[in-house]
Amino acid sequence: MRRLLLWLLPLLFLSGCSWFTGEEDNAEPPAELKPFERRVNLVSLWRRRIGTGNADEYLKLRPAVAGGRVFAADHSGRVAAFGARDGKRLWATQTGLSISGGVGVGEGLVVVGSNEADVVALAQEDGRILWRSRVTSEVLAPPAVAGGMVVVQSVDGNLAGLDAGAGERKWVFDRSVPVLSLRGTSTPVVAGDLVISGLASGKLVGLELKRGIPLWEMVVAVPRGRSELDRMVDIDSPPGIEGAFIYTVSYHGRVAAIDGSSGRMVWARDMSSAAGLGVDFAQVYVTDDQSHVWALNRRNGATMWKQEALAHRALTAPVPFGEYVLLGDFEGYLHALSRIDGDIVGRVRVNEESGILSPPLVVDDIIYVFDNGGTLTAYRAE
Repeated sequence: MRRLLLWLLPLLFLSGCSWFTGEEDNAEPPAELKPFERRVNLVSLWRRRIGTGNADEYLKLRPAVAGGRVFAADHSGRVAAFGARDGKRLWATQTGLSISGGVGVGEGLVVVGSNEADVVALAQEDGRILWRSRVTSEVLAPPAVAGGMVVVQSVDGNLAGLDAGAGERKWVFDRSVPVLSLRGTSTPVVAGDLVISGLASGKLVGLELKRGIPLWEMVVAVPRGRSELDRMVDIDSPPGIEGAFIYTVSYHGRVAAIDGSSGRMVWARDMSSAAGLGVDFAQVYVTDDQSHVWALNRRNGATMWKQEALAHRALTAPVPFGEYVLLGDFEGYLHALSRIDGDIVGRVRVNEESGILSPPLVVDDIIYVFDNGGTLTAYRAE
């Protein structure tokens, strides 16, 4: 319990007009871990240390994989590349930035943002710094890199489109931030010529990639309540895309399915989440603000199952992986749930001294977990 309280102290920090927060907004003790019937073993393949991790800041420094390499960054400015399968260190570069936004990859680049509004692009091949640029405010989410563009979301509500070749700013999409909001932003996602991202106002937007022109804007959640705290409706997690549909969830709001071509809402239901969601071919998985895990039918939003045994453990967003759903928690555990019924079927402690804020990353048959202390661990399921 003491570890959870210390881990959640930043929830009370005010920065400008933003409120620094996460999932848990109550004093309920975390659920104790109970015995379960193990159906899958999570076997460690390799472990590598990357600097200081998030340096006790509330940062989700998720790694990324491209071209057979896994890239990770820490808050002290180090960016490193490893062989995706064997963990062999390929290069490490000190950028001199206080990295706060995780890693974006694409177009042969590794791109990171800082808490001082810097954006830097490195070569995937050897870690050379290719260009530096500036955006309007702190960057707390990985940039999206595709189609010759780098799209960066900053905490002041702006989205910036930078030229991937030189970092030159091509466009800015500006939206104001409410007086009080979660500390964090959505992660832009590129689908073809469309950039999709959530806003602190509870809206999801679709922009033209090359010019930043709004193509549609959908209200996912409407602020309700008397206090500014009650009226927070941030979308602070990346949208999930499956087929022609986009899935998103807001804090104090709703989880919704949206038609990607028109921005039309297909279905929505009440849900509150800061952690986020994951999507597979059949279901949408959501970690709500009590660390309950839900599986919803992705076509109509109906509840398929709900897992409450990990309540108040500050779970990450759920990540589908074959027949399983993976989540990290504040004590450094990686949990595996059955995607069929939500039963806990596997568990491993990634780090006894550090929690996990960043959702696991799954590429092919390997699970990558980057804990808060800066250790990157690769697992396979057996």
